[in-house]
Amino acid sequence: MTATQTGPAGRMQIARGLVALRERCGLTQTQVAGRAGVSTTTVSRYETWQDRARIRWATVKALADACDATDQERDVLVDIAKSQTDGWWVGNSAVPDWLDPLVSFEHEAAYEHVYANTVIPGLLQTKEYALAIHQAREVRSSNEEIERMVAARIKRQDILRRDPELHLWAILDEAVLRRTVGDDGIMARQLEHLHAVSKSPNIDVQILPFSAGAHAAGAGHFVILGRDDEREPLNSMAVVYIEMRRRGLYLDDAEDVGAYKLTFDYLRSQAADSTASSRLISGARQELST
Repeated sequence: MTATQTGPAGRMQIARGLVALRERCGLTQTQVAGRAGVSTTTVSRYETWQDRARIRWATVKALADACDATDQERDVLVDIAKSQTDGWWVGNSAVPDWLDPLVSFEHEAAYEHVYANTVIPGLLQTKEYALAIHQAREVRSSNEEIERMVAARIKRQDILRRDPELHLWAILDEAVLRRTVGDDGIMARQLEHLHAVSKSPNIDVQILPFSAGAHAAGAGHFVILGRDDEREPLNSMAVVYIEMRRRGLYLDDAEDVGAYKLTFDYLRSQAADSTASSRLISGARQELST
C-alpha cells in the first residue's frame, strides 16, 4: 500500500517539513516538481495540510529527496505518513468536520494551552455541564444527536489519561466561574470537578480575575497545541485553534503561532497563581451553596 488517509496532525507535520526543506535549498514549487517528477499542483497539495486527499509515501520521499533532505529528515517524514491511523473520531457523526483537526492535533500533541472566557474548556467539563452547553447551543438538534455530541466530548478527555499524558494548561476568565450553566447544582459540581482535576500533575488551571482588568487576550477562546522535538525539528508541530460558531480557524504559520504563544505567556503572568486560583474556584463553588 502506498497511500494513506493521513490525519490533519500528520499532514501538517509533513507539509511544514516539506516547506522548510524546500525553502532551505532555495527552490520554487515548480523546481521541486521537476526534480521529483510530479506536477506543481502535487507539490502545492502536499505543502497544504488542510487538503483531505490521500497522500503517497513514495511522493513524500520523492519531494524530500528533491529538496536535498538528509536520510534522517526524509525518513522522519515518510514514517509520519506511514504511522497515521484512523482515530475514534474519524467518521464519527458526533464530531463535525471542522472539529476533526482539533481532536487529531490533541492525539499527536504533547501539550495544550487554552484560554477560555465564556465556558469551561471541553477537556475539563463534567457530563452534565457538557449536556447543558449542547442543549443551549444545539436548539434544533434532537436529544439523540445531543447525547452523541456529549459522549464524543467526554471521550476526548481520554487524552488526559494516556501514556504519556497530554499536559493541559488552562487559563479561565473569572466570568467562566460566575456564569451558571444548567442550574446551581450542575455548576457547583462542575466547579468541584475543576478544583479536583487542577490538582493533577498534568493539568494546570489559572483564573484570570476581574481585578486584572484589560488583559493580553483581548478576544475569545483559543487553543495552542504542540509538540517540541529539539533532536528532530521535523517531528515537532504547533498549531493554534480559534473557536467560532460551528467552525474553527486553524493557524500554523510560525509568526501566528508565535504571537499566540506570547499572548498566552502574558496571560499566565496576569492570571492568579495556582493557590489563589484554587481559592477563587472554591469561593465561587461556596457561593452556589449559600
